[in-house]
Amino acid sequence: MKKILWLFVLIPFISNAQDSIQVDISNPYATIYTHLYFLQEDSYEPQKAAKTILGFSEDIAMQKAIKLKKILDGKGLFVDFNKISKDPNYKDSIGDITSYKYVLFPQRMPEISVEKVNNNWYYSSETVSKIDKIYKEVYPWYVDKLQNIVPESGHKKILTIQLWQWIGVLLMLILGYLLFLISKKAAFFMLRRIQYQITKNTNLEINKVLKKLAHPLSLLLVFTFFDKIFASLQFGLEINTLFFKAINIAIVVFWIYVFLKIVQVVMHIYKLFAQGTHGRLDDQLVPILDNLFTGVVFIIGGFRLLALLGVDTTTMIAGATIGGLAFALASQDTVRNLIGTIMIFLDKPFHIEDWIEAGEVVGTVEKVGFRSTSVRAADTSVYQIPNSKLSEIVINNKGLRLFRRYHTNLGLRYDTPPELIEAFVKGVREIIIAHPETRSDSYNVEFTGFGDSALLIMVNVYFKSLAWGIEQSSKHRLHIAIIKLAKDLGVDFAFPSSTVMIENFPEKKGLSPKYDTTPETMDAVIAKTISDFKNEDPQE
Repeated sequence: MKKILWLFVLIPFISNAQDSIQVDISNPYATIYTHLYFLQEDSYEPQKAAKTILGFSEDIAMQKAIKLKKILDGKGLFVDFNKISKDPNYKDSIGDITSYKYVLFPQRMPEISVEKVNNNWYYSSETVSKIDKIYKEVYPWYVDKLQNIVPESGHKKILTIQLWQWIGVLLMLILGYLLFLISKKAAFFMLRRIQYQITKNTNLEINKVLKKLAHPLSLLLVFTFFDKIFASLQFGLEINTLFFKAINIAIVVFWIYVFLKIVQVVMHIYKLFAQGTHGRLDDQLVPILDNLFTGVVFIIGGFRLLALLGVDTTTMIAGATIGGLAFALASQDTVRNLIGTIMIFLDKPFHIEDWIEAGEVVGTVEKVGFRSTSVRAADTSVYQIPNSKLSEIVINNKGLRLFRRYHTNLGLRYDTPPELIEAFVKGVREIIIAHPETRSDSYNVEFTGFGDSALLIMVNVYFKSLAWGIEQSSKHRLHIAIIKLAKDLGVDFAFPSSTVMIENFPEKKGLSPKYDTTPETMDAVIAKTISDFKNEDPQE
């Protein structure tokens, strides 16, 4: 009898001892564990779970604790207790480091957190104030009514899933397909309107890309619809976790696809703009920017996927930063070349197909890459010049000349009469004026001096075309016209020689040519030469 009396006396103390052991809110781990443990089927004691809610009566705290548990289950938010801190003085290193706070799901639901109040940890006031709102978003108004109208037969299970849930999934898929068809047409229409407002034209290539872009955008809308509606079907935590993880991964993948198509559209528009500019360096910038933006999309999307798979991206970024610094120190030349590439595109010292002189290299610019620039010389060989060096040396861009200057000296025989020299100079000037590819307002043809073996006639002209091939063709026409003029006038070109003077015998004739210096003859020759030059076909 005494043992029974002692048992009744010790029961309250045993109960309090169990409370002090089981209900633990001394650190983030203990608080979250207490909340979820006492809402499980085999340990359901909501009044204990309610102790993790501060500032409310027990009934209201119980309701909020239960709703919070349903929110986590409905969104498939599985709590990994191995990652929760057990430090009573834990501080968030990412958020406000002055407050004691722990966020359960910083990526998917940052609103849910626990915080330290005095010496205990409770769900934060921000979380508690938003529980009712989040619950209504996860479980809309029709969820409770749906439970009331489902007949008893609808709760029969097929493969561990109730019949009404199977029907709900089927209806969700049908509505999602209809939404996809409608949103795809609407998205393409809106994208085409936006593209027309920006470019003011309809381009078939851009329209093809926009059609491909409308497809994933409409799928993203469908997935968002699934994300909002699936929790209403009230599946278990395991199914919800798998479903929402799959949905979130699919959303990230499609967002990657969307941004890749956006990059493609933007680059196509920029390519059209670059084709309309004078220089071709902008054209070379198109593939470089395309590769750069594509890489950025893949990197950001990859980090997002890793975060969804549970990988700590913060640690990866920190490691990548340190590794990147070490890599940069080990590859300083590559970094300098990259900086040189940026400076080339900013300063634009030359354009694609410009003829440049860069140090010992002379040729046409073919390509500007991330590391080096390709220059093709006149002998068709290709030079690869590092961009770091190219951005530092003096570059003579002959492609930026307004005209191509041509300078040469014509040597006439020393025995050419002054009258013929004047006629020859006059005729060359007339040829330059009549030449369609030379500047008639800027040229020089003058008798400039006495060479070792010839009288020197300086010819200085400017060709209009900057193309190397056209310049050579223009030179050809000019040279042929000058040779014809000299032949018709009877003027001989000199070449290095030595003259031996001997006394002429009466019966011998001298070797010196006979020059016709009659003004009428010289003017007629010049007029005929200019007429023939104007009438000849340059293509022959």
